[in-house]
Amino acid sequence: MAEQRNVIVAMDGSDHSNYALDWYCNNVHREGDHVVLVYVPELNDLLHSSQMEQLEEQERIKQDLEAFAEILRHHGLGGKVKSIMASKPGEGILKAAEDEHGCMIFVGNRGKGLLRRTFMGSVSDYVVHHSHIPVFVCKHPNKHIPHHD
Repeated sequence: MAEQRNVIVAMDGSDHSNYALDWYCNNVHREGDHVVLVYVPELNDLLHSSQMEQLEEQERIKQDLEAFAEILRHHGLGGKVKSIMASKPGEGILKAAEDEHGCMIFVGNRGKGLLRRTFMGSVSDYVVHHSHIPVFVCKHPNKHIPHHD
């Protein structure tokens, strides 16, 4: 029997991250894989919010995690949902991959152009350049955004 693989899938609720999960399921999934859906809420939103806004944000995060758990069940995948706080989503994804002993990471790609990626940073670029395990960047075929570089 093959060793269990711990597979990390970055989720943010977008069509892009959902596509990355679908692509994993349709092309790479093996029976026995342990899938960890990783959610990295925007830490800056919480740090610069009033107490009431923080409570509302915590409730939204809880709802997002429940939705991700349902997605896991819907796909019939063994695994879990993990939320991790980090100043940058890419750092959080890599931290979760390390904590969970991930053997590969799947991320969506929003298709942002070079200029935006240069100034704003890109989660998928960050993960690709800093990961010590294979990274699959899954670009949604129907969500192409024209480049304005």
